[in-house]
Amino acid sequence: MNKFLTIICLSILSAPVMFAANEEAAPPARIKTKSTEHPAAAETKNKSPEESSKITVKNKSSFEAEAGTRNPFWPIGFKPKARIGGSGDSEGEVPPTAFLVSTITLDTVTHFAIINGKTMVEGQQFGLQVGSQIYQVTVKRIEDGKVILSRHDEEIVVPLRRK
Repeated sequence: MNKFLTIICLSILSAPVMFAANEEAAPPARIKTKSTEHPAAAETKNKSPEESSKITVKNKSSFEAEAGTRNPFWPIGFKPKARIGGSGDSEGEVPPTAFLVSTITLDTVTHFAIINGKTMVEGQQFGLQVGSQIYQVTVKRIEDGKVILSRHDEEIVVPLRRK
């Protein structure tokens, strides 16, 4: 058993010496590689620093979207809100069915109404969007069972919707 261990230890210790002898005997193989330099890179080496810092663009890229096309930077499925072209004071009648009064609270000092899901007080102005138009409407009075809205000189009476 001792002889066996001795042989293994000697072979382990002598292995690096044997590999070193093989490397000295054979000349190192020379690997041929192609030059990675491009002809343009060789030209810039010969130029002065001022000339090499200038970059010329051969083809400029551009992007112009046609009118009515989807913006390519919007997420898929995104639908933008409609844009309003005017100031919101376009002429036309606002139908009373465009408003939904769901709650009226009559306090001794102030009166509140929930119109189209938003809490309103007397004298408050808000914008109502119908289609692509926005109408500026003012809450004129809040009474028991109805709300009176005004737009320009027109009064719109909207009853409380009861279930």
